[in-house]
Amino acid sequence: MALETLSPEWEFDRLDDGSQKIHAEVQLKNYGKFLEEYASQLKRTEDALDDSVGDVWDFSLDPIALKLLPYEQSSLLELIKTENKVLNKVITVYAALCCEIKKLKYEELSCFVTRCYEVVVNVVHQLAVLYTSNKNAPKIIETSGIHFQAMYEHLGELLTVLITLDEIIDNHATLKDHWTMYKRLLKSVHHNPSKFGIQEDKLKPFEKLLLKLECQLLDGMIFQACIEQQFDSVNGGVSVSKNSTFAEEFAHILRTAFANVEAKLGEPSEIDQRDKYVGICGLFVLHFQIFRTIDKKFYKSLLDICKKVPAITLTANIIWFADNFLIQKIPAAAKLLDKKSVHAIKTQRENFLQQKAQSLTKDMQSYYVFVSSWMTKMESILSKEQRMDKFAEDLSNRCNVFIQGFLYAYSLSTIIKTTMNLYMSMQKPMTKTSVKALCRLVELLKAIEHMFYRRSMVVADSVTHISQHLQYQALHSISVAKKRVISDKKYSEQRLDVLSALVLAENTLNGPSTKQRRLIVSLALSVGTQMKTFKDEELLPLQLVLKKLDLMSELTERVRGQCDCCFLYWHRAVFPIYLDDVYENAVDSARLHYMFSALRDCVPAMMHARHLESYEVLLECYDKEIMEVLNEHLLDKLCKEIEKDLRLSVHTHLKLDDRNPFRVGMKDLAHFFFLNPIRFFNRFIDIKAHVTHYLDKTFYNLTTVALHDWATYSEMRNLATQRYGLSMTEAHLPSQTLEQGLDVLEIMRNIHVFVSRYLYNLNNQIFIERTSNNKHLNTINIRHVANSIRTHGTGIMNTTVNFTYQFLRKKFYIFSQFMYDEHIKSRLIKDIRFFREVKDQNDHKYPFERADKFNRGIRKLGITPDGQSYLDQFRQLISQIGNAMGYVRMIRSGGLHCCSSAIRFVPDLEDIVNFEELVKEEGLSEETQKAARQLDSVLSDLTRNFAEGTEYFKMLVDVFAPEFRSPKNMHLRNFYIIVPPLTLNFVEHSISCKEKLNKKNKSGAAFTDDGFAMGVAYILKLLDQYQEFDSLHWFQSVREKYVKEIKAVAKQQNVQSINQDEKLLQTMNLTHKRLEVCLQEFELLYFSLSSARIFFRADKTAAEENQEKKEREEESVKASNGDLSNSMSADPVVK
Repeated sequence: MALETLSPEWEFDRLDDGSQKIHAEVQLKNYGKFLEEYASQLKRTEDALDDSVGDVWDFSLDPIALKLLPYEQSSLLELIKTENKVLNKVITVYAALCCEIKKLKYEELSCFVTRCYEVVVNVVHQLAVLYTSNKNAPKIIETSGIHFQAMYEHLGELLTVLITLDEIIDNHATLKDHWTMYKRLLKSVHHNPSKFGIQEDKLKPFEKLLLKLECQLLDGMIFQACIEQQFDSVNGGVSVSKNSTFAEEFAHILRTAFANVEAKLGEPSEIDQRDKYVGICGLFVLHFQIFRTIDKKFYKSLLDICKKVPAITLTANIIWFADNFLIQKIPAAAKLLDKKSVHAIKTQRENFLQQKAQSLTKDMQSYYVFVSSWMTKMESILSKEQRMDKFAEDLSNRCNVFIQGFLYAYSLSTIIKTTMNLYMSMQKPMTKTSVKALCRLVELLKAIEHMFYRRSMVVADSVTHISQHLQYQALHSISVAKKRVISDKKYSEQRLDVLSALVLAENTLNGPSTKQRRLIVSLALSVGTQMKTFKDEELLPLQLVLKKLDLMSELTERVRGQCDCCFLYWHRAVFPIYLDDVYENAVDSARLHYMFSALRDCVPAMMHARHLESYEVLLECYDKEIMEVLNEHLLDKLCKEIEKDLRLSVHTHLKLDDRNPFRVGMKDLAHFFFLNPIRFFNRFIDIKAHVTHYLDKTFYNLTTVALHDWATYSEMRNLATQRYGLSMTEAHLPSQTLEQGLDVLEIMRNIHVFVSRYLYNLNNQIFIERTSNNKHLNTINIRHVANSIRTHGTGIMNTTVNFTYQFLRKKFYIFSQFMYDEHIKSRLIKDIRFFREVKDQNDHKYPFERADKFNRGIRKLGITPDGQSYLDQFRQLISQIGNAMGYVRMIRSGGLHCCSSAIRFVPDLEDIVNFEELVKEEGLSEETQKAARQLDSVLSDLTRNFAEGTEYFKMLVDVFAPEFRSPKNMHLRNFYIIVPPLTLNFVEHSISCKEKLNKKNKSGAAFTDDGFAMGVAYILKLLDQYQEFDSLHWFQSVREKYVKEIKAVAKQQNVQSINQDEKLLQTMNLTHKRLEVCLQEFELLYFSLSSARIFFRADKTAAEENQEKKEREEESVKASNGDLSNSMSADPVVK
């Protein structure tokens, strides 16, 4: 069409060469591509957020939130514009008062109460002026058919707030106690103001202010003081109490409002009737206070409600009883009641509680079905695309579903609050069943809120359309009524008021559905509905549409208000029972999210706390309390149960309790691990991670304690992954051999037990357990020690030697006491003297008979209950000392073994490259250089350890030798002479142990005990008595004695074989065999002792060692002096 108007010069443009179309298509393609990419980007963002948040939600943490509440930018004066100036004034004044009542809730308490009083007086005055019974006074507007219901509703709301304040203060015992203490403190200040740094002249005004506050706020008379104000103007302005028209209007409004409330109370469609009922009771008392008249029938009707609604929750844990209030505030009317009816109300309350306790489970089940089906309906209706041909029908369906959700939320909230607070108020115990049912209802309440929240995008979109649709319906009804008024040609002021009111309602509805606009519509329609402008069948739908509009405009705020569970702060005692129930019924563990969301509702209220320096303190206490309960009643139990289950499953081969699920039942705790993390305060409670961490920690710690159990714990880890889906961490502890043996650390801690229970074998470097209750004996060899050192690190070697030193100190103390004993010392001195006397005759050999005599003679001094002499015990002591030295030797060998296996990867020990220098040459990063430096350090350590090895024996000789050789321990010098009887004793013991090996009862059997030889060699070295002992030529003496006896027996055997005396021959054979065994044992002991002496350098005496040491020191000094002279002679050359 536009081309037709073009000038002729542009005619050639009509030629379409298709280029424009191509360009357009290209651009469209690019735009489509951009949109696709952008949509996929948004989808990724949404998915990412979904994964991290899951079912966890917290309104305060939303990155983006939708505020659906429309706000008004125009003032009331701009909104209320009609040509009827009088009506404008009336509506403006009333609207302004109602708005102020709504705003008043957010002021400081004292200022708030004072302002409330002023507003109440102003509202009463404004209404009294409009509904005047003074015939002479000019009428502002005709009021005969006008009822400003909204004004009274708002006034009732304000009185409800005052009643609530009274109840809060009345229920707050702590506040009253602290107030009394504060007043007492002021008395103390009076006596000594200077101490508190207060001027005395300021105390009086301060006390007056406190008194005023006490009278106004703390005496529970806030509401009473409000209704007892002087409503009649003193200077002859407004007369209220004698205004009969106003009194009638007030009473009419009360009756109308009560009729509307009564019809809905306790019904499924109840929305806010309870709150209105409190307001009506407040207004009723105000009416009585002003006009001093009482409608007995209406009073009884108000009280009868208590039978249906025994108590009303005003806020959080504050519960209000209408009967108490009405009886207390209107005592004149209370006298008219008989005591029976008053008592009946109280009985009814108790009955209500009993009935509620019985029906709670049933109610919970019903609501479970209702809410589930509502959620399904909500999902289906919101996921369907809106069809344009059925748009209005779809909107009304959505509207109904939203309202239904809100109604369920209201009913649930009412049941929970009323029941819990009634139990608390009447101090009656709740059964566990009731607690569980109430907690389920709390979950349903939060589920409704979550549903609205989860679909908030669609809800937001729908609410605006629904509001517009409802406004359209209201406008249509009003326009029909307006046409009806215009078509009636009769003129009157009243008709003009009606028309102006309808025009005002119409204009106001053409705009966003804000609180102010809805209030103005309500007030305008109070005027506009008189004179039968609307038919009955039109008025009811219009009122319903406006109610729906009210609800839809504030839907999210109202839902949030009804689903707010801050009252749970006062009922925290139910939480442990709830958690126990969740644990028992793990199948629906996901409900934990809803309960934590409910507990989170307590936080915003706590953030307004003023009694602490910072509300953070209160929040911390609350957080700590909830977490402790959660740990005790759920997490700890869950951890222990999972661990127990894994243990029992792994140890099924043992005889355990019956675990058949068909007989003992089964609890599937795996459901807890599919839960998304629960958000609470600034943390996420991840049950799966918590249990995984617990098991990881437990398994790791227990594996370190008993490293041989690593396979069991590894199996349990795998089972935890398979059965519960837990991602367990490998312990990564150093691996061990299958026959790991005792741990070095364990031996070190119990070295006193180890040396007495284990026997040492010198040649194989092995320790064997002496006796065991098992069918096998434990052994410890170098490989075991090397494994332990690899597990714990080489640092453990020095610690072990240190422990051994401490042990030896204790043992040497006992050794010294034995040698100092008079009986022993005297015998030893006698033996030394004897040997000196007879050595020339005996070819310098210590006689065998003398040693044997000592060994037998010592038994006369006494024996222990198990038949051991003092010499036996002394031998055991020396064996233990020897075992300790054998252990130190094994530790050194194990260390070298460990070093050699660690260093086997180094190609050439003589030529190890410097990694740090190589890294620096390549110019690699600082971190790499640091790593290379570390590697060099480790390699040099290993090389040094491998090359040297610490001479622990020398250290242990050097530390004790000075003390052993000092003159004050002269009694120890007799030791070398006790060695022959000791060896005799040892050989007897050794033969007896070896003989037991062939017997059935192997108790006490042994084939090696080289600890004795080690002990003797070590002590002789400490005393520097190798030469003294060698001078005895003891082993030669023994050998000669046995060889001589063996030859004698052989001779006799030859004689007897000729005589053919069988019995005597057998005896001779046995004797021969025993002598050979004894000789063999002595030979073995001699070899062991000779070997042991090599460790302690038996070839040199103490004097020779000292001489050698001196020579070494002199050489090192000469070498250092030589270096010094070389450097000095080199100096001039440098110059």
